[in-house]
Amino acid sequence: MKTKTLLIACVAAFTTSAYAQTLEKMQWFNEPESYTIQDGTLEMDVPAQTDFWRIAHYGFTVDDGPFLYATYGGEFEAKIKVSGDYRERFDQAGMMIRMDHENYVKFGIEFVDGKFNISAVVTHHTSDWSVIQLEKPIPYLWLKAVRRLDAIELFYSFDDKEYTMMRTLWMQDNCPLQVGPVAACPDGQGFKARFSDFKVKHLPDQRRVEWLKNNQ
Repeated sequence: MKTKTLLIACVAAFTTSAYAQTLEKMQWFNEPESYTIQDGTLEMDVPAQTDFWRIAHYGFTVDDGPFLYATYGGEFEAKIKVSGDYRERFDQAGMMIRMDHENYVKFGIEFVDGKFNISAVVTHHTSDWSVIQLEKPIPYLWLKAVRRLDAIELFYSFDDKEYTMMRTLWMQDNCPLQVGPVAACPDGQGFKARFSDFKVKHLPDQRRVEWLKNNQ
């Protein structure tokens, strides 16, 4: 049953694929009332009382945060630069990689109890949450995700030069995924978030490369 559900999700994602990297050409999931896209930068007023989470720990499911995405198949590397005027607990901005409402990862900066945290929420039917607390506020953060076979590696950087891995997670392979900037404001009354330098680079399929190597 799980395999059948994943296959249906793959087909649905493929039919809505956008294969675009410019923010103007991408699609909204939960479009916010107020945002601008100019010179490759997205600035949005993140709506109040919005989030992405499923069941675990809190006992509720929400799927109403703003998410701007394009759809990509195969293996890839995605990067984005994020910043925000974080004020209230759980204000957050980052990147989401999403197959459907039960399978996704969102990661970036999350403001918790007055501290900046590098945060990742991985959801496969139920959500989990991991954080790395920072010693001081930062003006922006670079995020990178690398999809290889059935895994996605998450990295962060303060300068777009030196990247640190924060997590590896499972995600169904051979299935198109929605990728792009995401934000949420679970507790607060909204805040401004900014995203720039979004880029997705295709990576050659590892299985095919190995097959070609062995069948020259």
